[in-house]
Amino acid sequence: MKASLNLPAIRALVVKDWQLFEKQLAAYVAAGLLALALIGHATRWSFYLGSLLLIIVMVAVSCFAISTSVLNERKEKTLAFVMSLPVAPLDFYLAKLVGNLVTFGVPFGLLAAGAVAVTLWTPVPDGLLTLVLLLCGHMLLAYCVALCVALQVESEGWNIFAMISSSALINPFLAGLSQIPDIARHWQGDTVVWSWQALSILALQGLGSLALLAYAGWRHLRKQAFF
Repeated sequence: MKASLNLPAIRALVVKDWQLFEKQLAAYVAAGLLALALIGHATRWSFYLGSLLLIIVMVAVSCFAISTSVLNERKEKTLAFVMSLPVAPLDFYLAKLVGNLVTFGVPFGLLAAGAVAVTLWTPVPDGLLTLVLLLCGHMLLAYCVALCVALQVESEGWNIFAMISSSALINPFLAGLSQIPDIARHWQGDTVVWSWQALSILALQGLGSLALLAYAGWRHLRKQAFF
């Protein structure tokens, strides 16, 4: 393994991923803004329609980022080309990781920030902020699970299973949150209340996401070759 990282090559690979998919990501953001507008309208039908659309868009961004920059490149067998570049396995891993985090993180961050703004600055009850952030935390953790699997496992079937199953747990997660009285009873209020349960779940989501990325990095640190 190389003694130092090839930062210019890593940067070039990250920029390449962003430039390839920026138009598609802009379309996802546009769809997310439509969903936020529906939520902010704050009628019953628009709130539920907008919420459903926003969740679908965020899940779609997650799947798009992983499938295009990792799975499709693997299908197209671009590894032979990458091996001809002056990059080590760790360089390539970091480029894929950072590129994927940027591809997913920019639209996800924009839409999550928009959801927070809509919750606080429209007639939507402010108490829903805890639910918004816990849902964002769940989708971030689901994305990290799917990304970690994609970086480690070459089987397309297992990768599809990881993306679908982690995202399909949104409904059980919502049902579980609704059964915690100290969280659910504040959703309809005008005050944001953070219970110890909500803070604990949010902390576990953040730590779990970081742990998954760190594990994937540790595995690649041990690799001496691309295969």
